[in-house]
Amino acid sequence: MKMHIAIVGIIALGAAEPAFAQGADVSILASTCLSCHGANAQGSGGIPGLSSQQQAYLAAQLRAFKGGTRPATVMNRLAKGYTDDEIAGLALHFSRLK
Repeated sequence: MKMHIAIVGIIALGAAEPAFAQGADVSILASTCLSCHGANAQGSGGIPGLSSQQQAYLAAQLRAFKGGTRPATVMNRLAKGYTDDEIAGLALHFSRLK
């Protein structure tokens, strides 16, 4: 019986790992954006708001920053560190904020 429980536990951990690795919950990563993009990502000064933007638009802009095709002072450097899954997760997260 103990062996059965151990095997189920190992399988459960293996099943949970891909969701975590894919950035299923990007709220922690997204919270780092608020220091520049303002409370609830509404924008701050000359920095654009992210909330309620179209998901495809946000993802495209992050990919452009990452690829160096959209000029920026900071975002091009930050976006280079994002994985494709993180970009997709961030775009979805901010598109859902109202």
